[in-house]
Amino acid sequence: MDWDKIRLFYEVVSAGNFTRAGEKLGVNQSSVSRQISALENDLKVPLFHRHPRGLVLTEHGDVLFRAAQDIRLRLDETRQRLTETSERPAGDLRVTATVGIGGIWLARRITEFMDLYPEVRIQLILTNDELDLAMREADIAIRLRLPAQPDLIQRRLFTIQYHAYASHAYIERCGEPETIADLDNHSILCLGGDQPSFILDLHRLTTLGRNPRDPRPSRFVVNDSLALRQAIENGAGIGMAPDYAMSTNPRVKQVLRDEEMPTLDSYLVYPEEMRSVARVQVFRDFLVSKAQRWDF
Repeated sequence: MDWDKIRLFYEVVSAGNFTRAGEKLGVNQSSVSRQISALENDLKVPLFHRHPRGLVLTEHGDVLFRAAQDIRLRLDETRQRLTETSERPAGDLRVTATVGIGGIWLARRITEFMDLYPEVRIQLILTNDELDLAMREADIAIRLRLPAQPDLIQRRLFTIQYHAYASHAYIERCGEPETIADLDNHSILCLGGDQPSFILDLHRLTTLGRNPRDPRPSRFVVNDSLALRQAIENGAGIGMAPDYAMSTNPRVKQVLRDEEMPTLDSYLVYPEEMRSVARVQVFRDFLVSKAQRWDF
């Protein structure tokens, strides 16, 4: 069925005659009459009894009017929901981030965001895999490199500083390395496993100051950054970790402070079609404000 004709039929029934319906829609009475006749021909049923006192719905016309009324109500509800989506922050927001930055930096701040926007429900997906935002696997992502997809909006958040850390208990037991060469005599902890190469490159204590073909041995290799930080904190050895996770930890100390260590930029990423969604807008602005104030 032609929706334009159904909409015209609805207006005719609501107005009571062709003339008033035509005036509301900006078309003449004869055009309205022709389109109603065409709709009746399409459906092969009469919709009105033409009476000198006006139009009277047939049984078929009453069925169609009820259906058109239901569609109109659904469209009005949809329009209202779309307005709320673009104007009022509400609804589900699926956020994906790496286990480290999502589980620590973001998790520490999510309560404040939820207090500010109580109608937004957050689903935080922690994974080192880059979910496909275009396929709606998530609404917004915090990434540690620029996205390859050209249709994604990207906003740099902050630079993540990495340094070598050891626990106070480990330093008391084994001493603190003063130079890179001293690492040869220490227990080295590393991130490994199925990780992107740019992530593995951050954990380079095995090759720092040495030929990459002749790395110093690792005492402990784990494929999870949280487990690596737990091992550092509990005195297993020296390992690389981001400052946002360790700088305020009273149980650890940054070592080799004078050595240049790697950095990594973080980005806020979301699809173009989510630009005008209010819950995405306020979440973006919230994270950007935290990043600009160096709230680590």
